[in-house]
Amino acid sequence: MGGGVRALMRRKQVDSERARPAGSSNQLRKELSVAQLITIGVGSTIGAGVYVLVGTVAREHSGPALTLSFLIAGIAAALSAFCYAELASRCPSAGSAYHYSYICVGEGVAWLIGWALILEYTIGGSAVARGISPNLALFFGGPDSLPWILARHEIPWLDVVVDPCAAFLVFLVTGLLCVGIKESSFVQGVVTVLNCFVMLFVIIAGSYIGFQTGWVGYKVAGGFFPYGANGMLAGSATVFFAYIGFDSVASTAEEVKNPQRDLPLGIATALSICCSLYMLVSIVIVGLVPYFAMDPDTPISSAFARHGMHWAMYLVTTGAVLALCSTLMGSILPQPRILMAMARDGLLPSFFSDVHKTTQVPVKSTIVTGICAASLAFFMDVSQLAGMVSVGTLLAFTIVAVSILILRYVPPDEVPLPSSLQASFRLSHENDEEKLRDTLGDEDHEEGASEITDFVVESIKDPLIEKQLYASKLDETKRRKAAACSIASVCIGVLVLTTSASATFLPFLVRCFVCAFGGLLLLTGLGVLCWIDQDDGRHSFGHSGGFICPFVPLLPVMCILINTYLLINLGGGTWMRVGVWLVMGVFVYIFYGRTHSSLTDVVYVPVAEANEIYGSSSASEFVA
Repeated sequence: MGGGVRALMRRKQVDSERARPAGSSNQLRKELSVAQLITIGVGSTIGAGVYVLVGTVAREHSGPALTLSFLIAGIAAALSAFCYAELASRCPSAGSAYHYSYICVGEGVAWLIGWALILEYTIGGSAVARGISPNLALFFGGPDSLPWILARHEIPWLDVVVDPCAAFLVFLVTGLLCVGIKESSFVQGVVTVLNCFVMLFVIIAGSYIGFQTGWVGYKVAGGFFPYGANGMLAGSATVFFAYIGFDSVASTAEEVKNPQRDLPLGIATALSICCSLYMLVSIVIVGLVPYFAMDPDTPISSAFARHGMHWAMYLVTTGAVLALCSTLMGSILPQPRILMAMARDGLLPSFFSDVHKTTQVPVKSTIVTGICAASLAFFMDVSQLAGMVSVGTLLAFTIVAVSILILRYVPPDEVPLPSSLQASFRLSHENDEEKLRDTLGDEDHEEGASEITDFVVESIKDPLIEKQLYASKLDETKRRKAAACSIASVCIGVLVLTTSASATFLPFLVRCFVCAFGGLLLLTGLGVLCWIDQDDGRHSFGHSGGFICPFVPLLPVMCILINTYLLINLGGGTWMRVGVWLVMGVFVYIFYGRTHSSLTDVVYVPVAEANEIYGSSSASEFVA
């Protein structure tokens, strides 16, 4: 039992490159610059949902205040982006949130995050692919006008509607990703730029019409907040999911030329562009048509049609298809890198960690990802499973914020030493003992050691020397314990607060009491974290010189609170389906990952001692 718990808590070192043999064949090619990261982030984030979302949220929640809903949701997404930016620049390796949680939290949590992300990207890619064919059909004359080979067909005896177009597009994107990260990012950049041009057309043409007609949508009787502040905030919670996708940038960290500079810049710029486009589109569309008269399915096309621009429907549909294609690439791109990272750590078979010698991308993992996504897209209508996509993302966002708190207050003070270097570790201790023997002499070794011990004991009896030797170390131990308890208090308080606030079936007084208890735990933990000092080891954690997340601990705590609240409110059906997948993952970990982990036979040593061993090992290899 104890060994199983230790397995769940074991953490890998920050610089995973050191743990891999020199000249290892599973290295990814560094090809990406800031511009390519921005196109990956924007293309993965702006999906076709924005072409529908503005109508639904404006009608049901926000009204003319839709722009503020997008702004608040963008700020909430930026909290997670700040956390991602620091960890991506400090730990620029494939795996994204899985990689960060393995370093900061432990193997058990990292496995669940990686397993949840696998589900997210598979279902996300399949759902996006199924949404392309109905939009393409509009160019052929209607919903059922696609050529026979691409059109949907029902298999009566199985009661299944197959979608050859969706499967074909998944295989096409998979082949493109196998060619190379540089080539695939170029194609995604072209598609993303074209989609942005469509959105700019909506903004510019819609603004012209708005100034001509007097912005009738803002002159409604209900005012700017017809549903009040609560409606606007409810709209923010809905449109928050339109910002999911920027984390795809972090998954390519190992392929970035200058990760310390480019990753934070790419994440921040991509999110800023998405937020600006969302807000500008919402300003225009809400102003053209009163919110209660919007078409919930095609709000943008119908807004232009009301003003005689029926041809704009084809342009808007083109934008939706481009957005879906770009999002499809963004959904399939990260998963092979997650599989590769988990296989490198021994939690999955080494098959997934193979990198093609020519293209230097994980081709085998990419092909497996493509086959799974294409099969789902071909046989299943995954729209009912779409909520499961959000679970993986929100779990990742939450754990990344927790990792920031751990990094700042209780970073790992011991690192695993691989079996190949344990001989050096033992040899260094033997050399230290030998030097002591040579200094004191073999016969006087025990006597000398005893005299030294007696001297230290006598010296420690002096309170001034005792204070100098031990006060600092004891204070640091107390600080780390207080910080660890405070982080745990924050997490438990957030869970209690968000669960009780969402439990509408409970009596009002019970809900208030439980919410107050959770809020007290949260505020107590946050207060202690604000009061105590952060760990000095944070300055040397991972790669230095990158982005530093501001307003710690307040910012990551707010991030944890927002994401946990959204997770709790995803619905019972979604959590039941995700629970089945996670239970399957637990069995895979117990029967394979736990015993094949690369940390199975490691010895944990202090960070300073590990650096010395790695340095001497590198020097000896250089001399050899």
